[in-house]
Formats: sequence, C-alpha cells, structure tokens
Amino acid sequence: MTPEPARAAPDRVVLEGRYVRLEPLDRRHAADLFAVSTMAGGAERYRWLLSEAPSSLAAMEQRIAETNAGPDRYVAIIDKASGKALGQQGWMRIRPEHGSIEIGGVYWGLPMARSRLATEALFLFARHAFEDLGYRRFEWKCNNRNEPSKAAATRFGFRFEGVFRQDMIIKGENRDTAWFSILDTEWPDLRAEYERWLDPANFGADGAQLTRLATPRG
Repeated sequence: MTPEPARAAPDRVVLEGRYVRLEPLDRRHAADLFAVSTMAGGAERYRWLLSEAPSSLAAMEQRIAETNAGPDRYVAIIDKASGKALGQQGWMRIRPEHGSIEIGGVYWGLPMARSRLATEALFLFARHAFEDLGYRRFEWKCNNRNEPSKAAATRFGFRFEGVFRQDMIIKGENRDTAWFSILDTEWPDLRAEYERWLDPANFGADGAQLTRLATPRG
C-alpha cells in the first residue's frame, strides 16, 4: 500500500473535550499561564523546556507573540470547570508531506499535571492528528534525563525508538534526545483505551482514577 501524506497542517481550531478545551494560544491566555507558571512549584516545571519561566506578565505576552510568529502552532489548555488556562502544548515538526507531526513544548501546570486534564489534552491532539488530518506518525521527544516525561510517553502508549546523542545544547547543557512515537495503525486500540479511561465513571468523587490507563506500553 502506497503511504499517503497528511491532508493538511493543523489549523487554528478549537478542540473540545469533556474536561478541557484546546484553544489557539493568544495574548488573552497570558495572565492565566503566568499565574500557573509562578505559583509554588510552577517554575520548576520549566526545567526541561527550551525556555525559562516567564519573569513578568509582559514577558509571557511577548513569548506568546513570538511563539505565534514561528513555525510551531500552540494551544492553551482550558480547564472547562474553571474556565482558566492551566497549560499549553504545541504542534511541532509539522511535516504533512510525510504524514508526521510532534506534540512538544508541553507545559502542564501543577493544577492539571498527572490528571485527566493532561491525558485528555494529549488525547485530543492525537485524535485530531490521526482522524481529522490523516497523519501516519505522532511523535513525542524529550531530554533523555527527563524521567517523568519518558514515563508519561510510555503511559500514553508511545513506543520508545532510541536516543539521539548530543542532539542539542539547551540552557548551556548537552541534551541527548529520547524519541517516541505512535503510528496510525496503533491508534484505534489506543483510542478505545483512552475513551474507556476518560469516561466519568472511571473517576471517584474526588477526581481520582478508579483504574489505570492500560496502554500496551503503559
């Protein structure tokens, strides 16, 4: 079977979930994102990102403007219960001609980290890439020393592909980059498991999961 390119690059569309809504990143999200970045422990979550935590609201606004002027396409992650932007993530390495795309620049603020909000934000990106846009490959990359990110990729069902040694220099340090991917042929089974796990019946009154996300590699 001849491989097909993706139909298009991601557009600036809103992706609606049960718990979160993904909106094209905009200046109006700056105050919320600055708040979660500067809350106790929030700045530490920038440890493995390309940028440092914003030093001011103006710096956050400038970062959003610069991000939107570049080749990547970012979204703000809105908690539908509160209406607040609690994080951001981006489409990167957008290569529709090859049917390959990456989720990157992920900042899931502490109020949404390790929760159904984060899992649904990932799920909405994957579903849009595979089903709406026709991508064949969905990538996740991180610093090889970032053990929480590698564990998250495995939990989400990404397959580890290897390490690019001395791939980058980030914040004055060497970065060996760990590569992970999900392919279109793997997505139907993963989608079914995501939908099972994200069902409200899988969560107690306190929001804690009743069963784990059971992906083949998770």
